[in-house]
Amino acid sequence: MSAGPEKRPRVGFLGMGWIGRNRMKDIVRSEQVQVVGLCDPAADAAREARALAPGAKCVGSLDALLDLGLDGLVIATPSAAHAEQSLRALERGVAVFCQKPLGRTAGEVRRVVDAARAADRLLGVDLSYRFTTGMRHLHEHIQSGALGHVYAVNLVFHNAYGPDKLWFYDPKQAGGGCVMDLGIHLVDLALWTLGFPTVETVSARRFARGQRLTSREEGVEDFAAAQLVLGTGACVQLACSWKLPAGCDAVIEAAFYGTKGGAALRNVDGSFFDFTADVFQGTRRERLSAPPDAWGGRAAVAWATRLAKGERFDVETERLVDVATALDLLYA
Repeated sequence: MSAGPEKRPRVGFLGMGWIGRNRMKDIVRSEQVQVVGLCDPAADAAREARALAPGAKCVGSLDALLDLGLDGLVIATPSAAHAEQSLRALERGVAVFCQKPLGRTAGEVRRVVDAARAADRLLGVDLSYRFTTGMRHLHEHIQSGALGHVYAVNLVFHNAYGPDKLWFYDPKQAGGGCVMDLGIHLVDLALWTLGFPTVETVSARRFARGQRLTSREEGVEDFAAAQLVLGTGACVQLACSWKLPAGCDAVIEAAFYGTKGGAALRNVDGSFFDFTADVFQGTRRERLSAPPDAWGGRAAVAWATRLAKGERFDVETERLVDVATALDLLYA
């Protein structure tokens, strides 16, 4: 049972596009918080979002949103703004849940994490694939030692489409292309599942329309391939893309291979949302989970639930810097 409305944390939403509205819908359904404010430059988006929380006030700026006396802020704006908007909220003593990436570089992420620690406020990022039922099972299985020493990881995320917003294609605004958009989920899954070992070396190549990119500023990649060597000795192979002619909507995989067996999360029939999780022994497999699985908003609801419980800065938030540092190496 949730607390009465007057006792729930007061939360505002900044950015009410598709992802912002979907996260808002799940948070509202959770009944963990009160949605008291909305902000989006597109009036239609704000009106559509207000239908989910009729008592919320539509305002015209982040400052006006913060002036509503928020306990928490959900950010779903273009990537270039994430770090600065998070900092402004945290410096006002407001907890933050932000879409990925939290920052375009490890330096930006470090500033936000340091601000959350200084303010002693909860900070969450929508690394949502951690919250699939399949990945939860695999994390537990691998952390138990069931695979033995994990020496190889295969990460794939090919998207037959590309982003529909122009800012995604500007390296200054997006911070990167398909690696920043899709690869961040894969790198996070690998490091989180293996207990965040150090990343010792990275070798990567990025391409835009088949032409190799030699710097981060040159343009955003639509294909990338990389190898990361971890402090444990494990070798991680990564491939991700936008607009790849893969014969289906998406190819998504996070596979782990160890001295005692293997395990993999894989999407079903090209779906962006349906996954199976299996463990392997030789040619045998055991299924741990299969669709349906309504996982999309679980990261947001988990943050809202923790906020309602009064939780504050968590030292595990430091791991966001580890993921961002690995991405910096991929772009170096």
